[in-house]
Amino acid sequence: MNSQDLIGLALRNLVRRKTRTLLAVTGVIVGTCAIVVMLSIGFGMSASFQEQIESYGNLHLVNVMSSGGGNMVGAGMEEEGKFSTLNDKAIKAIEAIDGVEAVSPKIEEYLTFGVGKYIAQASVIGLRPEVMEKFNYKIQDGRLLKKTDKYEVVFGNQVPFWFYNPKKTMYAGGGDKPQVDVLTDELVMTGDYEYGQKKTSAVTDSNTIKYKLYEAEGVGVLDNPDDESAYYVYMNIETLQKIANENKKARGEAVGRDNNYNQAMVYVGDIEDVSTVSDTIRDMGLQTNSLNDWLESMKEQARMIEGVLGGIGAVSLLVAALGITNTMVMSIYERTKEIGIMKVIGANLPDIKRLFLMEAGMIGFLGGFAGVLISLLLSLLMNTVLLETMNMFLGSMGGGGSVISVIPWWVAAGALAFATAIGVIAGFSPANRAMKLSALESLRNE
Repeated sequence: MNSQDLIGLALRNLVRRKTRTLLAVTGVIVGTCAIVVMLSIGFGMSASFQEQIESYGNLHLVNVMSSGGGNMVGAGMEEEGKFSTLNDKAIKAIEAIDGVEAVSPKIEEYLTFGVGKYIAQASVIGLRPEVMEKFNYKIQDGRLLKKTDKYEVVFGNQVPFWFYNPKKTMYAGGGDKPQVDVLTDELVMTGDYEYGQKKTSAVTDSNTIKYKLYEAEGVGVLDNPDDESAYYVYMNIETLQKIANENKKARGEAVGRDNNYNQAMVYVGDIEDVSTVSDTIRDMGLQTNSLNDWLESMKEQARMIEGVLGGIGAVSLLVAALGITNTMVMSIYERTKEIGIMKVIGANLPDIKRLFLMEAGMIGFLGGFAGVLISLLLSLLMNTVLLETMNMFLGSMGGGGSVISVIPWWVAAGALAFATAIGVIAGFSPANRAMKLSALESLRNE
């Protein structure tokens, strides 16, 4: 018999025993649903973890710090490829790492900003202006920094709300609207923490130290209310380094000649390469941290949960496999005459085996197909109607987010293939039994 004849005959045999076939298919549906839905909750937790961490910052970024002298190598005496401090040489070495698309050293200086009678203190981050867009800084108003900018600054989303009149209040009072417009008002900045405030006898630094006053220009406000960049001001690193050195001179502190940085930011093009790049930088003697490190530990937790949930679902599918085996064995007992006649009229033994395997495989396929469809429907319900309820339930496991269940296409396809394979495997022994059944004995028993 050709394949088309076998398929037609197998379908007719299944339809003829509707109740038994339906019960076997139902068992596969339950098992498939159990596996897919359980796994989808695990994938949904991973997606929620990533969504949550992405709200804190950029997963492509790696923060680099010097080792703090931990390798005990003196300046200028570093081993080849090893660095005890984060300097220009180390920055160039990091730029040469595969997967790194942008690097910027980073310095920080605490400055006072003034707009007329209003002042605000904030930490100013100095970085290379051309990397801001690559580092995924989003603009709310104005623009990001340009390479040609000197005293131009970009404010974090929350900083404009910090401006207050020190002659009327001791601190910013909040409110729905900032007291100043940092993009249009005349702006100055200085290292003098007492700038704009009433001088008192308790204040000594402002009476003895003469800080420079710099004319600045606000060119942009970031659209970042949920991450740490909302609380900083950004400007060209070269200009900020100059201001920091001048502030040190004003305070009588020594100014270093070498460009040693507090930190550096590294942008990795592919998130999958972040761990590799971090390991490479650590091998150079420097320290690193990134949001991706946190994400990986949370994903590891989600994978453990996926394994447990998937194992529970697999047990259900195993029970379904036993149901298929029972169905096929009973089918053989009921169809001994049919098997005997097939053998007498010359049916090939492999064809008889293929017929029973095909019937078992069809039960697995039909159950798997229906199970996947029902799983997709349940996933849709969990992500819409039951979202709030499911978030409350999964909150104790660290899950909960905009999605509860995620079913990748390969999980659906794998579940369908697995269910079909389970059906074929479950029918293998009964099929062998049918092939070895004696034709004479079959007809005699009937």
